[in-house]
Amino acid sequence: MDKILVVDDEPAIVTLLSYNLKQAGYEVVTATDGEAALELGLEESFACILLDLMLPKLDGMEVTKRLRQEKVHTPIIIVTAKNDEFDKVFGLELGADDYITKPFSPREVLARIKAVIRRMTPTDETAVTPPVTPNRAITVIGNLRIDQNKYRVTRNGKSVSLTPKEFELLVYFIEREGRVLSRDAILNHVWGYDYASETRIVDIHISHLREKIELDPKKPRLIRTVRGFGYEFVGEDHA
Repeated sequence: MDKILVVDDEPAIVTLLSYNLKQAGYEVVTATDGEAALELGLEESFACILLDLMLPKLDGMEVTKRLRQEKVHTPIIIVTAKNDEFDKVFGLELGADDYITKPFSPREVLARIKAVIRRMTPTDETAVTPPVTPNRAITVIGNLRIDQNKYRVTRNGKSVSLTPKEFELLVYFIEREGRVLSRDAILNHVWGYDYASETRIVDIHISHLREKIELDPKKPRLIRTVRGFGYEFVGEDHA
């Protein structure tokens, strides 16, 4: 049975999430402050963490940051009542895998959890990272080298730090080089669910990925925007 950590200081939210998760067959552990969440995240194994941002003692951002610093790769879905784009972007930049904005429906939460567990189960390395295509295990693009066997990206021999989701997104593009891909298609394949209203998460991750692999992120040559539709991976030599 997969175990979920629910972290929120609002009793009503904890009760709602716990009930629905248990009904769906999950084991649920709860915490009401950031310090307890961090301790549980470090000491126990979870299939997913639902983490509110506004918490006493330590906020959700700090919890996410410290877990990732300690090499805890448990999928994290941040939960926030804020509509501030900064919170979502910053949470994803720190290593969160997804976000949900309050108010939310239990059905949406379950769909997100199932998606991250299916694609990023921390106890199964092959699920955390994308499957290897035998004939494309190593890709070299200019001074960029992508090794799918070792889940490693280097530029001029120096490691480029990508999150598991960024790596999966990059491999998805590489394997579809030259094809124009819609945001909906990227969302469905890489995140494993179909919510047209959530395609902004695709733009955020692509922006982060460009910052790490493009020579000039403001004038991307690898991942190009196709206005009104989506993105195209060109894969040209831009060393």
